[in-house]
Amino acid sequence: MATPPLPSVQRDSRAWQLQVWISFGIAVFLCAVGLAWLPGEPLEQAFMVMGYVFCLTAVFGLSKFIRDNEGGRRGSSTGDTPMWRFVVWGGFAVAMLLTGWGLLGMDINVTYKAFLGVSWLYLITTAFTLAKMLRDQHEANLREARLQGRRDAASIDIAPLD
Repeated sequence: MATPPLPSVQRDSRAWQLQVWISFGIAVFLCAVGLAWLPGEPLEQAFMVMGYVFCLTAVFGLSKFIRDNEGGRRGSSTGDTPMWRFVVWGGFAVAMLLTGWGLLGMDINVTYKAFLGVSWLYLITTAFTLAKMLRDQHEANLREARLQGRRDAASIDIAPLD
């Protein structure tokens, strides 16, 4: 009796992966340029750099939390507590609100504020996309390894025990 073929693993195209990395790189570059020539007091400059870094790390933390808890909707539990949910979502909200508040409160040209704001939001959206793509790639690697294990197990000819 022939075993049915196992399904293949769907992966993102190389073009998509390249586009995601290029977009993220452009966003980082634009933010770095905007922050490097940021007028104002050194404390304001440091605040904005910390805010951008805080937002970026919060994005990756939130992305992981959401993806990990996706399994909880399908029946598997990740063991996250309600307090951890509050910390992850709260950290993201605080990072975004404080950075936005700092940006709006700076006494700089409106056009410069707009550049910083747009590049900051571009960084956040590309970071979410990058986090998703990296997690998809990891999960595809795991599925492929499991499928290969099943193929290997199905191809082993087991002799009956006497």
